[in-house]
This record gives sequence, C-alpha cells and structure tokens, in this order.
Amino acid sequence: MMRVVEKNGRTVDEAIELALIEMDLTREDVEVEILENDSKGFLGLFGTKEAKIRVTEKENIHHLAKEFLEETLEKMNIYAKVDVDHNEDGLFATISGDNMSLVIGRRGKTLDALQYLSNLVINKDRKDYVHLIIDSEDYRQKRKESLEQLAIRMAEKAKRQRRDIILNPMNSYERRIVHSILQKDSEVSTRSEGRDPYRKVIIFLNR
Repeated sequence: MMRVVEKNGRTVDEAIELALIEMDLTREDVEVEILENDSKGFLGLFGTKEAKIRVTEKENIHHLAKEFLEETLEKMNIYAKVDVDHNEDGLFATISGDNMSLVIGRRGKTLDALQYLSNLVINKDRKDYVHLIIDSEDYRQKRKESLEQLAIRMAEKAKRQRRDIILNPMNSYERRIVHSILQKDSEVSTRSEGRDPYRKVIIFLNR
C-alpha cells in the first residue's frame, strides 16, 4: 500500500526533506503536492506562513515486476529467484534456479511470453512506459551473439549469390539485433516484412 505523509516547513524544500526523512525515501520515489506555499510576513518578521505539502509514495515498479514474476512462476510449478534492477533501457529482471530450460522455452518463447505479460502488468495505467527485459542463464546475450553470427553469415551469402536472403520469423528484439549488426556492412541493407509473429528480416544488396 502506498504511503501518504503531510508535512509543514519553513519552505517547500524543507517540508519535502522532512517528509522524505520520515518515509526513508528519495525524491525520485515520491510525488509531491504543494498544499500551501510558504510566505514571508511584514519585513520578514510578522505573519510568516509555513509551507504545507503532501507526499505520496510512488508505486514501486521493481516490487510489482518481481511479485508478478514470482507468482506466475509459482503457478507454473517453477520455484526460482527473481532479481529486478535498473538498466540503461529501463528494468532488467534475472530469473535463476533449477529447470531454467522451462522458463526459457524453445527459442526463448516462454521467456518472451513472460516478458510480454510482465510489461503489460507493470505499465498498466502508467503515462511513462517502462520497458522490462527478462533473462535467465544469460540466454539473451547468447541469443544475441548467435543472431549476430547468423546475420553476418547470411549477409555474406547474399553477396556471394547476388540475391536477397529471407531469414526465419523473429520477434522485434531479435530483428533489431540483425538490423543493428548489419548497419556496419556497407554492401547490404535490411528491412522487415510481414506481420507478427511471422515478421521476417530480409537482407538485400545495396545497388
């Protein structure tokens, strides 16, 4: 349950600081509503009015993501440790434990499904979208390296055979990896065609 605290202070900043100390939170963890601004009286001596603010704790998105994943995994009869941290793209969750192959699924499909559902849950009613990436046993990094190698091989094939190469269907994350690695190759370009989940990357020669 989100906490709400009202505080008075000589200034708005002081009132906020007092509330943060009481709640043991940082400025990024709360929303502040100014109920009354501070004001100085006559000559700064008489009729001085204190500021009054209301501080509301923001929903802890880390906790929400962790709780949803743990409950979902438990329903799948998988008991694992879930860690959620910030990264440069948003949030990053790591699932660790036994039988992680069940969490990952064939070609990462179970992991992708967990990620999709988790993003729906944590972003419900949010104005600012937060992207959550879920990984287990470094699958994402291994898959990234595998796709990069595949993309380079297929680009060489396109050059050698002088024709377009169509890759198997991939999700948006995997397609971005292929597009990104082949941007470095001046002889080929890439484009995506089709509708998910059958959307594919096409590698073609620059004319």
